[in-house]
Amino acid sequence: MLEPQAFARSDESPDGLFYVQPRFVEHIDEVAITDVVRLHREHLPAGGEILDLMSSWVSHLPPDVAYARVTGLGMNAEELAANPRLDAFVVHDLNASPGLPFADASFDAATICVSIQYLTDPIVVLRNLARVVRPGGHAIVTFSNRCFPTKAVAIWQVLDDGGHVQLVTNYFEIAGWKGIEHVASPRRPYDPLYAVIATVPS
Repeated sequence: MLEPQAFARSDESPDGLFYVQPRFVEHIDEVAITDVVRLHREHLPAGGEILDLMSSWVSHLPPDVAYARVTGLGMNAEELAANPRLDAFVVHDLNASPGLPFADASFDAATICVSIQYLTDPIVVLRNLARVVRPGGHAIVTFSNRCFPTKAVAIWQVLDDGGHVQLVTNYFEIAGWKGIEHVASPRRPYDPLYAVIATVPS
């Protein structure tokens, strides 16, 4: 188990202050976005109920696939309201309250896109995610080598790309997920794309 200081950040001011201004920008490049969309196409069930955790103004869902319901949970209401794929959204600070405001088994699958590095209590969040995703459902965590350095946790910043993959794997294992697999896009010097995909036990 990691020590609490592993999740310290250089900016410990409330996250709500950092995210109060909307950021209508892409946080990874077009090639990495294409890889995220492909992974979502492969692992999210068409017609399913999807939770986009740590969401923003774009969800990187395949444009030609319909889902029964897509719910976003994020930090900025203006960004979430501008996301055309969301049927509903909740403004919620997971670092202030790592519980999820949803009933048990509410979703068929979940995504966390380029945001896992900001969670200060990721294992509790992933345990709660396992509660709200139905048995057999997937969570897809994607990340690159970009971050807001003042808000990324300390352990993330001292690890390389392979270390990030192992760290997220450890989060899932401790949180009780199963069937963990890794996906890496072809190595590029900028915006390499990695994914850790896990399954809620049946």
